[in-house]
Amino acid sequence: MKKTLLITGGAGFIGSHVVRLFVNNYPDYTIVNLDKLTYAGNLENLKDIEDKPNYIFEKGDIVDADFINQLFDKYQFDGVIHLAAESHVDRSIAEPMAFVMTNVVGTCNLLNAAKNAWKEGGYEGKRFYHVSTDEVYGELHNPEDFFTETTPYDPRSPYSASKASSDHFVRAYGNTYKLPVVITNCSNNYGPNHFPEKLLPLMINNILHNKPLPVYGKGENVRDWLFVVDHARAIDTVFHNGVLGETYNIGGFNEWKNIDIVKLVCKTMDSKLGREEGTSEKLITYVTDRAGHDLRYAIDATKIMKELGWEPSLQFEEGLDKTVTWFLDNQEWLDNVTSGNYQDYYKKMYS
Repeated sequence: MKKTLLITGGAGFIGSHVVRLFVNNYPDYTIVNLDKLTYAGNLENLKDIEDKPNYIFEKGDIVDADFINQLFDKYQFDGVIHLAAESHVDRSIAEPMAFVMTNVVGTCNLLNAAKNAWKEGGYEGKRFYHVSTDEVYGELHNPEDFFTETTPYDPRSPYSASKASSDHFVRAYGNTYKLPVVITNCSNNYGPNHFPEKLLPLMINNILHNKPLPVYGKGENVRDWLFVVDHARAIDTVFHNGVLGETYNIGGFNEWKNIDIVKLVCKTMDSKLGREEGTSEKLITYVTDRAGHDLRYAIDATKIMKELGWEPSLQFEEGLDKTVTWFLDNQEWLDNVTSGNYQDYYKKMYS
């Protein structure tokens, strides 16, 4: 069936993998990738599909309500997969209002545009899919506990508070206006194209250049990790088969302490670079812990696995090996990102 889908934030880390999957797997769909191309948006992530006939890129800001309404008028979208967000916790602590504007106001602009565009023809065949985070749940204190879809929200950073707010607005539009919505909350992603402000690519890049490896506190914070391609597969599954009005938690059942991950990255990098084992570990530097740093996140992904048949394809060690290999094979991409040269790619493609 022919559909026109809007994917917001499609030039970002997770978004680019979702765009690629939909463009390649659904040739009858027209995929419109909307991205503001802030520091985390990189069209080089999509070089392999930029000439596909069912792919369109639009540069714009979801905070601009008039622009969003015009986009809905122009393309008559059948569905929205909303990934555009400010997502770095440290940045949210320094600039909380930027997160309020993009994550809350921007989401509401998209909800209003979808509601107004779809209400006359009815909601049949339409879907608004909001992609969120496990950080909205706060932190876990009992080592036997996991976040489920019914865990009360307890956001503890401006970032997680903004995402929690956007989740509530999506549910409210579903309840109040009967907008056909679905939400997923996912654990930490890793994999190719990851922007190097995040833990894994930062460590890989710093090891390459023999720079210190900063670890917050004692490195005992625990996260559940999911390979980004598996997340894209889950988004595909939920978009097509998820029950409207439902929430699905997506996780990898891969809990790791930050320090253990850093040490594994060091060991993997030493092996692949031909360095003596232990060389990179000497670069580990413990720094003052981040404000409001939640101790542990862990997703219970039983619901999506049992009800929709999705499951992660990779365990962390295998996924990490693939990730490190990708970064070593794509050092030009990494250099372009760290130097800022990637921001010129849009000008070359769309000037």
